[in-house]
Amino acid sequence: MTDVLRRGRASLAFGFFAQGATFALLVTRIPAIQDRYGISDALLPAFLAAVPVLAGVGSVTTEQLVRRVRPSRVLRWSQPLVLLALLGAGGADGMAGLALALGLFGLTVGALDASMNMLGVSLQRAYGRSIMLGFHAAYSLGGILGASLAWAGAHWGLTLWVSYLPVVAVLLPATLVGSRWYVDGAGAAGQEEPGGSGAVVFRLLLPLCLVMTFAYIGDSTVSNWSAKYLQDTLGSSEQLATVPYNVYMVTTLLGRAIGDLGVRRFGAAAVVRLGALVAALGFAVVAGAPGPWVGMLGFTLLGLGLCVLVPQTFAAAGRLFPGASDAAVARLNIFNYVGFLVGSPLVGALGDAWSYRGAMLVPMVLVLVTLGYARSFAPPADRYGGGHERPSTADVGRGSNGL
Repeated sequence: MTDVLRRGRASLAFGFFAQGATFALLVTRIPAIQDRYGISDALLPAFLAAVPVLAGVGSVTTEQLVRRVRPSRVLRWSQPLVLLALLGAGGADGMAGLALALGLFGLTVGALDASMNMLGVSLQRAYGRSIMLGFHAAYSLGGILGASLAWAGAHWGLTLWVSYLPVVAVLLPATLVGSRWYVDGAGAAGQEEPGGSGAVVFRLLLPLCLVMTFAYIGDSTVSNWSAKYLQDTLGSSEQLATVPYNVYMVTTLLGRAIGDLGVRRFGAAAVVRLGALVAALGFAVVAGAPGPWVGMLGFTLLGLGLCVLVPQTFAAAGRLFPGASDAAVARLNIFNYVGFLVGSPLVGALGDAWSYRGAMLVPMVLVLVTLGYARSFAPPADRYGGGHERPSTADVGRGSNGL
């Protein structure tokens, strides 16, 4: 069983990595997509909003689907479809073809995100120790690679289709092969959930849904507004304005790479509290920065703080509803897209009506609200024995040099 779980963990981590690269290749080339298909500035928001809306539909559909088929099967077939949809977005024949490709991308990425995190939660339960941050670290690493490949494609003047094709040609067969070792988990034996057998009580899940939304409002603020903020508000050069997001992604990777150790040592609630405080400090530094380099420090803190919230929110949902973790993860995943939809327009509207410095204080306050929900991350089931771990007999990954 130990080898089965290790292979399952490695293959799922690769799935997270592939999805990070795929998503980065899409979002970092949005200006090129707009130019290729002649999408007006007025129409572009509708295209961009359609993806998270359809992803939410895909996540809801996955909740129903996994009642009949295993989450591993949903992930096995949704990931290749996401990759093919990416290729379609780069090589579609006209705007109608692009709309179909983005529609397929949205629906399948919702199923992919939900099923991927379902498997991560069930594997963490089987391991008996925190490993979810490691999966999301793999996603961040893939995002860095995808953004780098997108930069290379733009630098060399490659068409979207040409820049996407090699990535899809490598990742599609690799994810299909890796999917052979996915491991579907079952609810922890002998545990009862608060809402009754197999039921998800939304009232109990709501605090985690709010934390997920606030985390993605913060994340979308960085991804959509960091460059503009540094250049227009803090007076940086155009070249320097491209750096904050890369710094944010690197510090997100570093924070997630070591975050599981913090959870094992201090518990999930303490890590979430610390992450929220560091993220709030980052927004405060950004809002009050006298110049671009101090602003860069703020975005660095944001990466270190925000990076722990989303993985731990998925893990907490699995602990809260051990007999219905798949349904809990699928519903929680919807608020990923809610935060993404709300964050960018909210900051933009506040920036235009008030100031962008003031707008940065809004996600800061929302992240601080997370402190009030930190107790949701540490139900009694979170204590795996002495301290924050199960006894070593249950820790099947101990002694491994794996992920």
